[in-house]
Amino acid sequence: MRMIPAKKLNMTQIWNDDGQVIPVTVLAVEGQLEDVEPGVVINVQGRSKGRGTAGPVKRHGFHGAPASHGHDHPRAVGSIGQRFPQHTRPGLRMAGHMGAKKATVKNSVVLAVDREQNLLTIKGSVPGHPQARVKVFLTEKKQSMKEIMRYNATNNTPTQPAAEEPKV
Repeated sequence: MRMIPAKKLNMTQIWNDDGQVIPVTVLAVEGQLEDVEPGVVINVQGRSKGRGTAGPVKRHGFHGAPASHGHDHPRAVGSIGQRFPQHTRPGLRMAGHMGAKKATVKNSVVLAVDREQNLLTIKGSVPGHPQARVKVFLTEKKQSMKEIMRYNATNNTPTQPAAEEPKV
């Protein structure tokens, strides 16, 4: 796979012929856009947004304690060990730094290419904040634009064609 450096500009949306909204991300590509054309399947790699220090409920999805009487720490971790081995084991899910790690979104599709301004419009989201550096990896796959625009953006199911009105 060939890698192209890029910068995430922003997210926006476009509409297909059926009036359904498709979320897209606009990338500014550094250098030339030779092999990139609409319909090319790509993988995008970047650093996810940092969330700072987060508790176990937010970071790992813990449910917490009941909110009834007698529970004074509803978002606490709970037990972190036992008598043996008398230390906290590595990898135990606790509060700590969240985000700001390498993330890859696979099988994204290029919807539009602006060669004059070196811009790519990609279906879906891309990791990182606006102005973040990302790597675009070209794959050998390609999809037809008709098939891409036919799919519903919310649940990736094929849209149903409009029913014809009965002729009287």
